[in-house]
Amino acid sequence: MICHLMGVLRMNGLQVYLAIPNKKSFRLVSGSCYLPHPAKEETGGEDAHFICANDEAIGVADGVGGWVEVGVDADEFARELMCNSVAAIQDEPKGSIDPARVLEKAHSSTKSQGSSTACIIALTEEGIHAINLGDSGFIVVRDGCTVYHSPVQQHGFNFTYQLESGDGGDLPSSGQVFKIPVLSGDVIIAGTDGLFDNLYNNEITAAVVHGLRAGFNPQLMAKQIATLARERAVDKNRQTPFAKAAQDAGFRYYGGKLDDITVVVSYIAGSSNT
Repeated sequence: MICHLMGVLRMNGLQVYLAIPNKKSFRLVSGSCYLPHPAKEETGGEDAHFICANDEAIGVADGVGGWVEVGVDADEFARELMCNSVAAIQDEPKGSIDPARVLEKAHSSTKSQGSSTACIIALTEEGIHAINLGDSGFIVVRDGCTVYHSPVQQHGFNFTYQLESGDGGDLPSSGQVFKIPVLSGDVIIAGTDGLFDNLYNNEITAAVVHGLRAGFNPQLMAKQIATLARERAVDKNRQTPFAKAAQDAGFRYYGGKLDDITVVVSYIAGSSNT
């Protein structure tokens, strides 16, 4: 087993289908970049993520920072949730991981106080199988175009769906489940809201196209995208997805939103490729 849980570990019921035939002749080749909020670099920020290379699965979680106000370490829940997700993946049938079942098991085993979003994606015989709860998520880029973007789940502006220990919060069953056939050459970009609040889909897609032309591997691609998201986050003179959402909700806001940024990039590669 090769699994890496990263980010805060300092180790630096909707079904959606797209009608494209797929065979399990692909591999998921992944890399990541994590940039904690500048004010949280010493503590490692509140995001967590994992890459299970042999199991062809990835996951991201964003710990809800508001818990700090009541004396709770806001990253602990997200970290434990991702650790437990990795453990649950080991009990899944090879090549047939069910992310919804993984998240259910992981949540039931997570005892830390706190809450977080969650997104888990696995490559299966049918394509990618994913679950997303909250405002983390993923996009699929094919031939220079965004062919899918997981929708955000929010109770209201800046009030995301979130898992919480015990009986509080939303349930894993509230997450949206996706089954999306893929093609060789597709690129999956998963991330927390630090990515999607600051970059529009077309900006992420343009970065993917540039990276592919430059011969970037997934880790370099993730670093390029995360760096661009951080540049947008500190830019007060540019419209961003978060600013647009704030304006639509009646707030006067312009520019980016400084936050932890997690980006996991996965290439869909032919099984014989290296």
